[in-house]
Amino acid sequence: MAPVVHRLESDFSGQVKFSYLDIDDPATERLKKVLGYRVQPHIFLLDAEGNVLQQWVGKTDESVIRQAIQEALGQ
Repeated sequence: MAPVVHRLESDFSGQVKFSYLDIDDPATERLKKVLGYRVQPHIFLLDAEGNVLQQWVGKTDESVIRQAIQEALGQ
């Protein structure tokens, strides 16, 4: 999924902030607990207030994520 996420990050540069959580990093434990992050890959689409709009677990087609991002941006 890394190539897909990096491509989306490039395509939506300046419009969407991408953050990465390492499942083994104790520094992100609180955020992982809040989101319910337990497995990799687990992708969350959040609004500006941090509310989860959508999430995907496991391998997900790029077009599905791209469409959700475009809808969230009103495109």
